[in-house]
Amino acid sequence: MKSYLDTPSSPSTLLNQQQESSSHLSCCCSRYQPNTSLAQSPTYPSRTQCNCTNRHLHPFITISLCSTTKEVPPAATGSGEASGLQIDEALIESNWDTVTDNFDNMELKPELLRGIYAYGFERPSAIQERAIMPIITGRDVIAQAQSGTGKTATFTISILQRIDMALREPQALILAPTRELAQQIQKVVIALGDYMNVDCHACVGGTSIKEDIAKLQAGPHVIVGTPGRVFDMINRRFLKTDHIKVFALDEADEMLSKGFAENMYDIFQLLPAETQVVLLSATMPNDVLEVTKKFMRDPIRILVKKEELTLEGIRQFYIAVEKEDWKLDTLCDLYETVTITQAVIFCSTRRKVDWLTEKLHSREFTVSAMHGDMEMQAREVVMKEFRSGSSRVLIATDLLARGIDVQQVSLVINYDLPSSKENYVHRIGRGGRFGRKGVAINFVTTEDVKMLREIEQFYNTEISEMPLNVADLI
Repeated sequence: MKSYLDTPSSPSTLLNQQQESSSHLSCCCSRYQPNTSLAQSPTYPSRTQCNCTNRHLHPFITISLCSTTKEVPPAATGSGEASGLQIDEALIESNWDTVTDNFDNMELKPELLRGIYAYGFERPSAIQERAIMPIITGRDVIAQAQSGTGKTATFTISILQRIDMALREPQALILAPTRELAQQIQKVVIALGDYMNVDCHACVGGTSIKEDIAKLQAGPHVIVGTPGRVFDMINRRFLKTDHIKVFALDEADEMLSKGFAENMYDIFQLLPAETQVVLLSATMPNDVLEVTKKFMRDPIRILVKKEELTLEGIRQFYIAVEKEDWKLDTLCDLYETVTITQAVIFCSTRRKVDWLTEKLHSREFTVSAMHGDMEMQAREVVMKEFRSGSSRVLIATDLLARGIDVQQVSLVINYDLPSSKENYVHRIGRGGRFGRKGVAINFVTTEDVKMLREIEQFYNTEISEMPLNVADLI
């Protein structure tokens, strides 16, 4: 098999086949000197039609956050969303006046405040300054900000403030697209609510139904789960929704996409009419925003302007491989060029993940793999090894991109470009978490050039050719 790194002039075919572009695709390894550049939303019942007296509509309150960031020291070294990335205040356009820049001024429960500081937070991030207070007061909120800015902690803190600890019934329901992400959120809820003695249960597929039933009958305060298992438990009447105050969707763009939309609709219908809805995501496409109009009341919208949606702190590069067959050797050459602390390699399909893992193992590279076809127990073992550092390279699919939250990831390799522009930010957001520096490398074939340009335009960013000193950046 041939590697692009062995043929530095190979991008010439790309130049001939593509229109003129400001982008440059080239090889990065110091052994080679490149010399050529190349250039319909689902229908939901409208909650505004409900007879409930508190459904009076008001114009949207829109907060637009520009995601140009400055690096500050991370507030915590352990797991969790310590506020590493801060949005430049001068670039925020808002017609929502309330900004609470200190946790002490949020009138939080003393036990919750203690948990926040014990967790490693020192001050709220920009998203937390704006979203926590309206969520606490019961407003529906749509919050969008880039990875690593504290979105998970935003709704977790708000939910913990709202629940009644004396009531042993589920009062908040948080849904996530993957088991791994749901379990991570559960850990954040338990950690931040440590001094409150909060009971939080992860209701996810692939686990014991009997154990789920037993936990639910004990009356946990907060339920975190995946749509399929949660809907099943509600239908069986083991998960009682009578006291649910808050319904939160993490990775809301994925949760309201066509793949999950029907499940969301089914669950939503089974919640009390007055339930507060909170959506959080790094991306919020227009079609998803249209869907939200059908089931949210007068939402406060905290949005990143699309032209400013990017990931500061992540150095983005690409290598032109021209042909799919050259990717494997290019990856192996890259392995020998850089020293990897921890890395994630993304492939387009589960079959490709298995194939690449087998090929790398045959070349005596140590890698782990994870995708949706694997048993839950096997996936948990892989993630445990990756988080502990005993496994340094993880190969995964797009869906699992949203369930990988490891502080030490310094390199993300897109072996295949994502199928949608929105998924790009979720993939490369695994590196450079919480203010740390990270590098993303994209393998680009002739067929991928159009998508690469679309990604650059969508995020208003430039993905540069990979430099000779890339090893110094990782």
